[in-house]
This record gives sequence, C-alpha cells and structure tokens, in this order.
Amino acid sequence: MAETLTAKKFGETSTTDEVLEGVDLSGKRILVTGVSAGLGVETARALAAHGAWVVGAARDLKKAKTATEAVRAGARNGGGLELVELDLASLASVRACADALVAAGKPFDVVIANAGVMACPKGTTSDGFETQFGTNHLGHFVLVNRVASLMKPGSRLVNLSSAGHRFADVDLEDPNFEHTPYEEFVAYGRSKTANVLFAVEFDRRHKAEGVRATAVHPGGIHTELGRHMTPEVMERMVANINASQPPGAAPFTFKTIPQGAATSVWAAVAAPAEEIGAQFCEDCHVAEIIDDPAFRGGVRPYALDGEHAKALWAKSEEMVGERF
Repeated sequence: MAETLTAKKFGETSTTDEVLEGVDLSGKRILVTGVSAGLGVETARALAAHGAWVVGAARDLKKAKTATEAVRAGARNGGGLELVELDLASLASVRACADALVAAGKPFDVVIANAGVMACPKGTTSDGFETQFGTNHLGHFVLVNRVASLMKPGSRLVNLSSAGHRFADVDLEDPNFEHTPYEEFVAYGRSKTANVLFAVEFDRRHKAEGVRATAVHPGGIHTELGRHMTPEVMERMVANINASQPPGAAPFTFKTIPQGAATSVWAAVAAPAEEIGAQFCEDCHVAEIIDDPAFRGGVRPYALDGEHAKALWAKSEEMVGERF
C-alpha cells in the first residue's frame, strides 16, 4: 500500500483525496476519535470512501450521527462507519469504551487519536486532571494502551499533536497547574508535547512486533477546536505566527479541513511506516527538528526525546493508576 505511493510527493496544500488517490483500504479497520466535527469527520469520510471500516468515537453520539451522514453516504468498497461513545475527559468512559472494543475482539489496522480541546479556560476533567492534559493526553493514553492488544503487526498509531507543542514542554512536576499560573496556550502546548512523547514511547515499546506510532500537526484550520478563542485571540495568534516567520516567508493562511486531515491519513496509510515511526509529521512529510522557539515549523527536540518520553509514560501511569 505505502510502497506504491513513495514516489508521490505531497505538501501543505494536499488534500485527503489526493493523498488517498488509488489506495484501496478494503478490509481495514480504523479507530478515529472525535468524529462529531471537523478533522475527525473528514478523516473518517476519506477513509470510508476508500473502503475502510471506521469505528468513530465521540462524546455526543447524537451530534456525531448527524455530523457523519456524509461519511456513511460516501462509503465505498465495503467501507462504512460505526459509532461508539467516548468521553476522553472521563476515565470511566474511556475504560468502558476500550473494554467494549476489546470484548468485541476485532483488530485495528490504525488508531487515529484525533479528538481534543484547545486553549480552554482553566478546568478539570471528571478525574481531577487539568482539562487539556487530561483530555488530549491522559484520555488517549488509557484508551490506546487498553486497545493495544487489538493492534496487529503492520498497524499504526497516529496521535494528533500540533505546532502548538512549541508553546511548552510537559511539566512532570506540576501537570495540573497546582503551583503554576494557568495559561490557556501553555496548557495546550504541554498537552500537544505529551501527544508527541506518547507516540515516541509507544513506538519504542511496540515496533518489535511491527506496530509503529507517529504524531502529526494538521496545520492551522478553522474548526470547533478553536471555539474557546475570541476573534481578538485568533487575530493575535495569527500576528504572532507571522512575526515568527523567517524573512521572505509567505504569510500564514488557514488550511481547508480536507487539507488539514491530509497529514493524518497520509501518516495512517500512505507513508512508509519506518520513515514516520517515532517522528513528528507536518504537511504530509516528516518534520525537521528545529530548536528555535520563535519558528513555527518543525518539531522541538524536547518533544522527541526518548528519556523524556519514558518519564512521561511513568508519570501518566501514576496519574491514571494503571500500568501498561
């Protein structure tokens, strides 16, 4: 599947349909979280249109059913969609979802940890974790590890991270902002760095059995993810991005949703697994390591640090009260 596509070059304007052109996913089962809006819906649509059976997870099943009508309508070659309930801000919900999937016993070729929250006011999950770290990282950490037994050789984990990982490294001493002043984008940055580090350590633990993991930045897209951001905050963010661009670079522009979901599906089914394992991908390629906090592109070294990833894994196990 991937080998036939290595000659094709994709970039920041590539869409899901371009990335999947000529790809037959018949017989593949793919778990996608966050299918009630935005990138999750488009990711599911593109995969089902090429024959994949998508298990879509969402907190609000009624909303997800309406949002995914086009996914079911466009499914081809045995592709389709089933919905499962998953509230990543509740470990009870996460465990119930994972347990039901394991009990069903059907393997997954790909798990795409797509759901998330961004720059929300300070709050906690039902388990008392800071909302963004608890939802974006810990919820997926428990879900993915609990369904890992369903991931067979050749399967992949794709964690949706963000260029926002550059806002902050994880803070293993104070993950819940109990001693640190809360800032929305610092919390978001911590959670997105955690998404990369989780992929790095999951890849290390599972690559010997042929299971690989990667993290991706979809790009800047107008979706429900930004629902907590006022127009003023959005304008300030874009201004900051443009100010950090190297001289002569084109100004920042938002991607369309099909362009935003392209890197997810590229990493999931089109890219060579050995190239993306334990890496950070953007614009349908593996990102460069760039140690410049002002520069928007690339991945910061701390997000790919193997020892750091092991430490986060241990801290995450401690926080959720479960060993994997």
